[in-house]
Amino acid sequence: TDGFSYDHRARQCVDVDECRTLPDVCRGDMRCVNQNGGYLCIPRSLYNQPYRPETPALPEPCILGYTPAEDGTCNDIDECETNSHHCNPTQVCINTAGGYTCSCTEGFWLIGGQCQDIDECRYGYCQQLCANVPGSYSCSCNPGFILNPDSRTCQDVDECEDEPCSHGCFNTYGSFMCNCDEGFELAADGTSCIDLDECSFSEFLCQYRCVNTPGSFSCICPPGYYVFEDGRSCEDINECDTGNNTCTTAQVCFNFQGGYTCLDALQCRSPYIEVSDNQCMCSAENPACRDKPFTILYRHMDLSSGRSVPADIFQMQATTRYPGAFYIFQIKSGNEGREFYMRQTSNVSATLVLSRPIKGPRELVLDLEMVTVNNVINFRGSSIIRLTVFVSEHPF
Repeated sequence: TDGFSYDHRARQCVDVDECRTLPDVCRGDMRCVNQNGGYLCIPRSLYNQPYRPETPALPEPCILGYTPAEDGTCNDIDECETNSHHCNPTQVCINTAGGYTCSCTEGFWLIGGQCQDIDECRYGYCQQLCANVPGSYSCSCNPGFILNPDSRTCQDVDECEDEPCSHGCFNTYGSFMCNCDEGFELAADGTSCIDLDECSFSEFLCQYRCVNTPGSFSCICPPGYYVFEDGRSCEDINECDTGNNTCTTAQVCFNFQGGYTCLDALQCRSPYIEVSDNQCMCSAENPACRDKPFTILYRHMDLSSGRSVPADIFQMQATTRYPGAFYIFQIKSGNEGREFYMRQTSNVSATLVLSRPIKGPRELVLDLEMVTVNNVINFRGSSIIRLTVFVSEHPF
């Protein structure tokens, strides 16, 4: 304020000695007397008048800002205590020797004779958040931080210490991140983990059926199969090899994809006679065998349900060749649905072709006929392969 100057070294306001710095501040016979924040002009005769105690006299008048004491000395008037100052209501009165000064409290500065609040937040006193209050300020921190003991700077909070995540926690500056174990994904709340249903990703994850488990999945197979080493494919269980079947000693166990069947011992119907464990023959010498196939050979095979077509599935050929003879191969019975046809591959052989996919489980019996024709000796005869096809329930 007026009457003071700022000392940069001491970083404070110091009184200006107007009596030394101002020229001819007091004129005539007046002498300049410096005051804190101002000065006084006093007659030199009054200022230099000696004290003569031997001569009783009236007390000399005191200078401005002082009042005579009983012993004749001058006592300073405390204008602040007597409320005789002229400080603005927003200012604080500070008594000085012979006067007073008007100042502002900490956190305020004097502007236009008024003490106005200093907005400390404008000067970056706080590291993060600052709230200005009259005469002071208050620092605070963003979420994820705490205020340091200096009440100005902020320190990151390690939220992971409180274990907010259901699985893994990674602390970040001012926050944290949760992560989940393999097979889980982060829920909408950002902290808990929910199981991933891997089975919903693809219908080809397992060959048969996918079962979701916490954090993973497993593949299962239908009865008659086991899960292969890859954990996803299904392999047939050969119940005939493992002995896990119900066939009697008089029966023959036949394995097919996903199951098995027990074949009874061959019984040839008259007029056929058994010539081996899978073949019946009707002798040409027997009149009852006229117009009947010479032999019936029994065969069995398995077929996967829905197998892609066309597919060569069975081959037959003449085992005995006669000079001048030719052979005709055909499906005599069992092909009512026209799922098969015969394709002749040579003069003495043919292949059974699957032309339409067949859905299982199903059992079909095909009579595959080989007709032998010899015009030289005027001979015509036939042989039958009675092929039983076991179609599995599943396409594997």
